[in-house]
Amino acid sequence: MRKQALFAVLLLVAACGGGNAPPRNLDDACQIADDRRNWMRDMERVERRWGVPVHVQLATIYQESKFDGKARTPMQYSLGVIPMGRQSSAYGFAQAIDGTWDWYRDETGRRFAQRDKFSDAVDFMGWYMDKSTKQAGIPKYDARNQYLAYHEGHTGFKRGSYNSKSWLLRVADSVQDRANIYAVQLGQCRR
Repeated sequence: MRKQALFAVLLLVAACGGGNAPPRNLDDACQIADDRRNWMRDMERVERRWGVPVHVQLATIYQESKFDGKARTPMQYSLGVIPMGRQSSAYGFAQAIDGTWDWYRDETGRRFAQRDKFSDAVDFMGWYMDKSTKQAGIPKYDARNQYLAYHEGHTGFKRGSYNSKSWLLRVADSVQDRANIYAVQLGQCRR
């Protein structure tokens, strides 16, 4: 009887642990929608609450974490071998850093929100992009500039800090391209 109870607990833990695994095909918004119906409901809720289109959310999450809820920035090494810590505190689906995540939780009253929980991560993203619209005038459907503000922060975006980072401009262009592709795909599979 004890072995059965232990087996049941292990099964339950295993079943719950798969929710953060990336979908099988990250290039197909319809397949993501089929694989993760609850994620789509979460993003649609964010679209209603914060006005950020689902395809913009999808493209940003793809760029930030490839839909991996446990994603972290790479480790930094001294002399190529001595670990010195991570590049930043960014973590989870949305790759939110500690300070910005705390700001979100304080301002929204969502004290128990977790960066590795998809519904919390996309709500954070919607909240942040809503702030980008209010503070920097970026339309919510503008995935490129929303991404630049997301990456550089509102002050950095307004200063144009991204202009000296050609690699970041290329990344932002690819976020916009992916958002456009996801928008077309979602238009076809939602019929």
